[in-house]
Amino acid sequence: MSQDDHIQAANADDSPVTEKTLRLSPEREAYIDDLQKRYPTKLATLLPVLWAIQEQTGWVSKEWMEYAAQRCECPASHVLGVVTFYTMYHQKPAGKYHVQVCRNISCHLRGAPGIIEAVEKKLGLEHKCVSADGKFSLEHVECLAGCSWAPVMQINRTLHEELTPEQAVRILDELE
Repeated sequence: MSQDDHIQAANADDSPVTEKTLRLSPEREAYIDDLQKRYPTKLATLLPVLWAIQEQTGWVSKEWMEYAAQRCECPASHVLGVVTFYTMYHQKPAGKYHVQVCRNISCHLRGAPGIIEAVEKKLGLEHKCVSADGKFSLEHVECLAGCSWAPVMQINRTLHEELTPEQAVRILDELE
């Protein structure tokens, strides 16, 4: 592969990251091995490989993207495209509670700007920031696939639907 096909990642000694350099837990490695035996191509397992990485590390670094590319036998640029397309993958460490507020058209028309303002005020955070204690992170996202229930907010993997600003703040209060 050309240099353009790879995310440049290196260890402290500037050696390239290889599959042997980074390792997931034995359980996660076994899970991926099993999936890759059952799918027609290793590329078909990219999303679950990225989930396994994020579950272990809390986010998907460039080094782990390279690892995923090697495990799934695809260019690292493809992995980068997937990680940057899906809002469920974090490209930097996230808070214990990762709060995502949809700002796309359906949510926007049904009150997302007010929810964003209320959540930012409650958490004292702006878009793509993490609280000093690491408890919360906030992100405005383009779509959470909840247009029928707009406006929506997702905290980790839990979707909260048909919200008002007051309801969004109450949900956050319950987490403190």
